[in-house]
Amino acid sequence: MQPLDHLARYIADARRIAVFTGAGISTESGVPDFRSPGGVWTKIRPIPFQSFVADEDVRREAWRRTFTGVARWVGARPNAGHAAVARLVDAGKARAVITQNVDNLHQDSGVPPPQVIELHGNASYAHCLDCGLRHELADLRDGFLATDAPPACRACGGVVKVATVSFGQPMPPAPMARAEAETMACDLFLVLGSSLSVMPAASFPLMAKRNGARLVIVNRDPTDQDAYADLALHGEIGAVMSAVAPANG
Repeated sequence: MQPLDHLARYIADARRIAVFTGAGISTESGVPDFRSPGGVWTKIRPIPFQSFVADEDVRREAWRRTFTGVARWVGARPNAGHAAVARLVDAGKARAVITQNVDNLHQDSGVPPPQVIELHGNASYAHCLDCGLRHELADLRDGFLATDAPPACRACGGVVKVATVSFGQPMPPAPMARAEAETMACDLFLVLGSSLSVMPAASFPLMAKRNGARLVIVNRDPTDQDAYADLALHGEIGAVMSAVAPANG
């Protein structure tokens, strides 16, 4: 049996799939990853969370990056891989998508937002670090471009930050808890486009495997967890998943 046939069979047999996505699914939409050669952090230095909170000049630079689009985190369109994942959710095969990405492309592809578990946050909106109020970027843009003053919360005056997890910022406990619960409930853990090198997120595949689930890894390059997988495929996410995900309807 060919590898794609194995994957199709695993998906057909699964009662509950946990889909886990990393940068590799979004690079096919033109979104750069962070750590590889040519990635975001080779072009712009990451801003640590504590520096953002403590220094207004650092906040100003962070907002300049946001509104110039230098990081290219948002604005792309979902690709065939995202569409295939959305079909798995729509068919009831996958209850949720656990993602390391911040680009909102799973939601844009049709996955209901409550079913997307964002481990590293979302770059398409901002929130207040003090009261948690959501702020839309479009509502902040004109004021920042006119004054060069970092936005303050309209409700409490607190520090506003794009809703991503920065270096040195604690991982959000609620998404981590949801991701662990989904991992423990699945019978197929499907990794799409992750090098599985960033902890603690990279612990979920092996957690699922130890709990009795099948583990499948689809990634352009080999990962350190390939040896533990029931199936490891090296190729483009869109092409692989388009061949095996159920059709709409």
